[in-house]
Amino acid sequence: MTAGPRPVDVLVIGGGQAGLAAGYYLRRAKADFVILDAQDSVGGAWRHAWDSLRLFSPAQYSSLPGRMMPIPPGGGYPSAAEVVAYLTDYERRYDLPVLRPVTVNAVRRGDGRLLVETGHGTWQAKAVVSATGTWWRPYIPYYPGLRDFGGEHLHTAGYRGPEPLRGKRVVIVGGGNSAAQLLAELTAVAEVTWVTQRPPRLLPDDIDGRVLFDLATRRHRATQAGEQAGEPAAGIADLGDIVAVPPVREARDRGVLKAEPMFTHITPGGVAWADGSTLACDVILWCTGFRPALSHLAPLGLRGPDGLIPTRGTRAVGEPRLHLLGYGDWTGPASATLIGAGRTARQMVAEITAQR
Repeated sequence: MTAGPRPVDVLVIGGGQAGLAAGYYLRRAKADFVILDAQDSVGGAWRHAWDSLRLFSPAQYSSLPGRMMPIPPGGGYPSAAEVVAYLTDYERRYDLPVLRPVTVNAVRRGDGRLLVETGHGTWQAKAVVSATGTWWRPYIPYYPGLRDFGGEHLHTAGYRGPEPLRGKRVVIVGGGNSAAQLLAELTAVAEVTWVTQRPPRLLPDDIDGRVLFDLATRRHRATQAGEQAGEPAAGIADLGDIVAVPPVREARDRGVLKAEPMFTHITPGGVAWADGSTLACDVILWCTGFRPALSHLAPLGLRGPDGLIPTRGTRAVGEPRLHLLGYGDWTGPASATLIGAGRTARQMVAEITAQR
């Protein structure tokens, strides 16, 4: 006889920073919940980041609820490896019920509950929290000639370190923090050209991610109140402001933090501009961001024309049993960051438990 779906009150999909923040508040609320994580160990997307990646906020401003991230030896900005160590300790400290590796294939409507189909059977839940993030859907914008390029297309998600690119001609695309950090690293080993849609904005040395988070929060609150925020709504990852972490500061002082205008098309041997100028290159490194990983929610038919799921807070407008956490400002101010995910998770869990 085949066993039926396993029941649980709240099922969280994703065991990265957003999923763990949700788990912390669900544990405090004494909820019946489980977290399903497709990865085989703790750390979420941080386990797949390049070795030299640094947060652009200090440790004390990059923590999940209930436990401060340890300050790195010598201070400064935590590395990806230090974030993984912190998340590992966090999950263990709060004894969060994470099952891994478990891949969620689909979420469907059931009889009074949502059915969550996985490679290890089906669950049924009164509420589902989708916290799968964006790392698994790297975005490369289309330019004419993209598919004809004879070199290598490399996205931030596939970059691990500078050595494979040593001695190569590299074009870095993108005007954000990732592009600036990789530029700083690669200029030591490769011939690098940086191209951006608009001139990159390097923040003063005494400003870091704390200021950007506060700005994103103010914008979100103004939007919620029906006021004009004064600037286009954006989260930390979307503002385009580059934090002068030490490697970026050093690159600036070397005079290499300079960007060219964006090319208009790609040739078999490189990139080209509207005025006819060309540049030969071996690698185009796309630091162009990510899109939400939402394919498991496709059976619910919730996506709007922009590809996102309309939400009110974290709750899906078209399916009140579903919450989305950690994808960006549309699911909470700066919710794709460590501190933002925690703040949003608190409000989300309060709403979920109030409906039990």
